[in-house]
Amino acid sequence: METIANPWLWTVFFGLVLLMLAIDLFVVGGGKQHKVSVKEAAIWSLIWISVSMLFAAGLWWYLRDTVGVEIANAKTLEYVTGYLIEKSLAIDNVFVWLMIFSVFAIPPELQKRVLVLGVLGAIILRTIMIFAGVWLITQFHWLLYVFGAFLLLTGVKMWWAADKQPDLINNPLVLWIRRHFKVTEQLEGEKFFVRRQVNGRWVRYATPLFLVLVLVEFSDVIFAVDSIPAIFAITTDPFIVLTSNIFAILGLRAMYFLLADMADRFSLLKYGLALVLVFIGGKMMLIDIYKIPVAVSLAVVALIIGTSVVLSLRRSRIDAAKTDAAAR
Repeated sequence: METIANPWLWTVFFGLVLLMLAIDLFVVGGGKQHKVSVKEAAIWSLIWISVSMLFAAGLWWYLRDTVGVEIANAKTLEYVTGYLIEKSLAIDNVFVWLMIFSVFAIPPELQKRVLVLGVLGAIILRTIMIFAGVWLITQFHWLLYVFGAFLLLTGVKMWWAADKQPDLINNPLVLWIRRHFKVTEQLEGEKFFVRRQVNGRWVRYATPLFLVLVLVEFSDVIFAVDSIPAIFAITTDPFIVLTSNIFAILGLRAMYFLLADMADRFSLLKYGLALVLVFIGGKMMLIDIYKIPVAVSLAVVALIIGTSVVLSLRRSRIDAAKTDAAAR
């Protein structure tokens, strides 16, 4: 697997990730149950994005002095483009988390532990899948066409299902757990399992919070399968793929609480994300015919996401104005 990284770069990256995780786990919220405010979430979202961009600046500076400015420009552009793609697709993951917590009526102060484990699970899962994917592509180039076709179909499916709500209560995975575990009717704080005495015997019960954790981790798997192939259209360098992915999901918990009260304002964003997947899928299908420059990919993705956000906010204002007019 060809990469611009050396052991020193890998060490710096993993050290930075561990530091950020420690801050997220033990500093943000102080490890206590509490409802994260929009202001707090906005500040930490800005911090995570700033750290990600500082990493890009540091990467460019290091590569400029070691391998030259041309490679530094190319690799940094690949990182920023991959980060934007993964960050954009992660928003859809956040919307799914919002829906899961809403369906199971999980109060905000109990969501932190699930989100922390969800992000940790996503980091481990994506690291494994990225190295496996890069190895497969280096061995079987034609897999890029398979990934491209998969992204095209996923984009079309996302567009078609943008306004549809999945039935989480009757999800096959949830039903399987209910058949194999006793589940309490009520939440038990942040506990995933509790022991209760039934007919003189201690019986282990799962809690609704455990069902939510399973669904959150399962959603991580689904979105990893969707998003990781997308960045292979930009680069197959495992260092760029992994760093852009991990930095994009490190701030997901803060992004979740930032969007929790504003999700309805971005009603058209899923359509934009669907178009991004279709574009990236098409780019991969054309990779041996015409290689779309990374800078063009960055511009197209930014334009699609920016336009969908602006149109969503405009639609939200129009709907709010109609509601106010009807109330009068």
